[in-house]
Amino acid sequence: MMGFEKFLFYVFSVFLIFSAVMVITRKNPVHSALFLVLAFFNSAGLWLLAEAEFLAIALVLVYVGAVMVLFLFVVMMLDINIAELRAGFVRNAPVAIVVAIAMAVELLIVVGPQRFGIDVVAAPEPRPAGYSNTEELGLALFTEHLYAFEIAAVILLVGIVAAIGLTMRKRPETKYQDPSRQVTVKASDRLRVIKMDAEEKAR
Repeated sequence: MMGFEKFLFYVFSVFLIFSAVMVITRKNPVHSALFLVLAFFNSAGLWLLAEAEFLAIALVLVYVGAVMVLFLFVVMMLDINIAELRAGFVRNAPVAIVVAIAMAVELLIVVGPQRFGIDVVAAPEPRPAGYSNTEELGLALFTEHLYAFEIAAVILLVGIVAAIGLTMRKRPETKYQDPSRQVTVKASDRLRVIKMDAEEKAR
């Protein structure tokens, strides 16, 4: 007999797979971004079932609330040529299929049935009332996975610096203001008083 939690697991899984397929098959990038939001929500539901409430809330707040808003803003502001993207997709489809198959094989090797099989891994024991998975996550990150956490932080820092460097480069055709020159300007540099003789009134 199927329990309610197992029923929710299958519901979230079906919607997650459906939304993930729609993300990569939609022609409109805005629709793809909205389906990605739906995929994030269903992933958060699966994490709630796995008693990872902190990760579920972080996924909704960070990715749905911030990152996806940025994605939608960029997609709507850019003038994307759909026909050109479609032509590039068809041209690069064989290479993409080979890479996808290679990634699927690697995932099966790394996380195969020996690690996540139903017959191998027993059901987790229920946690006590005062158990905090946020505390356990913090302990795991800063003890067992400390080096991986620091390497990921350095990679993100390099990405941030690279993004700032690409954005702040000087372009000759772009007009910009120099704040240091603006704060040192004087009124005499911007305003000139001219004395003129008064004109007679027209009769």
